[in-house]
Amino acid sequence: MEPPEGERTMRCLQNLCAPSALTDEKHYLVKANRYALRLLPLIHPEGGPLWNLVPDERIAAFFRQTLLAGERVLECEMNVEAQGLYRLLSISVHPLVDRRRIAGSLVYIDDITEKRQRELRLRRAENLASLTTLAAGVAHEIKNPLGAISIHLQLMQKTLAKNNALKDGANTEPLLDKYFGILNEEVDRLNRIVVDFLFAVRPMTLDLREGDLNPLIAELAEFIRAELEQSNIRLLLELDEKLPPVLIDERYMKQVMLNLVKNAQAAMPSGGLLTIATLGSDSEIRISVCDIGIGISPENLKKMFEPYYTTKANGTGLGLTLVYKIVREHQGDISVDSREGEGTDFEISLPVHQKEQRLIAYDGETEQ
Repeated sequence: MEPPEGERTMRCLQNLCAPSALTDEKHYLVKANRYALRLLPLIHPEGGPLWNLVPDERIAAFFRQTLLAGERVLECEMNVEAQGLYRLLSISVHPLVDRRRIAGSLVYIDDITEKRQRELRLRRAENLASLTTLAAGVAHEIKNPLGAISIHLQLMQKTLAKNNALKDGANTEPLLDKYFGILNEEVDRLNRIVVDFLFAVRPMTLDLREGDLNPLIAELAEFIRAELEQSNIRLLLELDEKLPPVLIDERYMKQVMLNLVKNAQAAMPSGGLLTIATLGSDSEIRISVCDIGIGISPENLKKMFEPYYTTKANGTGLGLTLVYKIVREHQGDISVDSREGEGTDFEISLPVHQKEQRLIAYDGETEQ
């Protein structure tokens, strides 16, 4: 006698190599392949409905609601901690119907962490490219008028000062100096925004030289330490003494580190610990700037390197965009990991400078 269609389907699905799990009509786990178990560790593989086996409360609640309702769900994205790492999972649930009743469900689980990171890097690159098309217009439409405003403010101040001198130094409008000061400050601030914008979109000309990052970081630490101490922030350096050399433009790399330190300082208004660490390997070096400040929400974390995104009242939203641009120009990468109320860790990776190797000829001499 041939088994029912639903049973045949279940037998076929048990042999799938895809990252999936299979449940029966009571939502008990029938089978899960190794990849699925690695992505979504279970409390114990057997016994009880699937939602009782999942340690993550949000995913367990999702399975309970979806399976009991017999719903079909496609690519529900959830964050999960597995083996000490935070991963982004895509979970789909497909009910298996036999004779108009649900005979079980197929749960498809996939790790899309790298996929989303690639999409994020692509979106950042696209955002930077779109800014380039606006650079010329900004330079002419904003920067030039700002220069004219600044010049005419200075002329007005000189004219008023001359008139006051003719009146035996009596200032008939004592508030004018205050107003002119505010106007000049705002013009300067707008000019800085335009300059940062143009820097962000113009191609960089790097002066790359082989160097050791540890002295650069140590020099920056001495420069900024007094200011950090005034903010009750303790600076800790954990530098790898065997750090291999890298090709860097010291001016720009100092700007990267200073921007990250300033961000960490702003994230710890009540003080705390700021750690800068370096770690080297044969292929790359990693620089970590870690604070124990207010942290960043998951929603804001996705926008950290996007132009004009800022959580600061007086921020331009270009600081981390410039950091990202400089690191990428060095053929490196930068990532950020953060939890609200616990702190933030920026990590930069740069390729190690591989010196040119010469081949050894068959007679033992070095080929030129």
